[in-house]
Amino acid sequence: MVPLSFAGEEFALTQGRALYWPRERALLVADLHLEKASFFARHGQLLPPYDSRETLERVALAIRETGARRVYTLGDNFHDPSGPARLEPYAAGMLAALTRATDWVWITGNHDVGTNGAGTSEASVGGSLADELEIAGLVLRHRAKRGESRPELSGHFHPRLHLTVRDRRIRRPCAVISSDDRGSGRMILPAFGALTGGMDAAAPEILEALQPARAIDAVVPAGGKLATFALWRAAA
Repeated sequence: MVPLSFAGEEFALTQGRALYWPRERALLVADLHLEKASFFARHGQLLPPYDSRETLERVALAIRETGARRVYTLGDNFHDPSGPARLEPYAAGMLAALTRATDWVWITGNHDVGTNGAGTSEASVGGSLADELEIAGLVLRHRAKRGESRPELSGHFHPRLHLTVRDRRIRRPCAVISSDDRGSGRMILPAFGALTGGMDAAAPEILEALQPARAIDAVVPAGGKLATFALWRAAA
């Protein structure tokens, strides 16, 4: 884990794409997309059906690594609302154990059914549901809201840092952090799920979602430190 200061709070970014909030003893993960492989299998694209198992093993490892007592998922928890019913027994048992062992909150995303919709499927596998939360002044939601003036943690975009080093193309999941004139800022977490692709961290959709901002950077753990890469700067 590497320390990360954000919005006046101390966090730690894990090598496994999770964010730990020590003061709240909370682990934050975005875009699990559980049962994505079985969704594609139903539509004729056969993939190894173990993505949920691998993703949940990663969550369990992050909980052990950090000692977290709470888990907040930042939306797109299952790849579709029918996902919980397709969990194979081993993965279902893992998820049940995790939601019993922690104070687990599913924040819903565009792949999920919100708390005001019919068939709140995540609730069937344990934990509680929320469309978004505000904790200690930080907003937790699935998709960054353009113009948000409060500090914000979100997911949705699956940001990846694209670099060319010695003629070699490197793509790594990353967090994207904006800073503003108020000194607060907003953060988009990398996708945590085992079967998730990614969008270039400097894509216009990501930069636009974090406006207004003074600066936007990508951050990744590297060699026990936090490596920062500038993505965008406001005109002087």
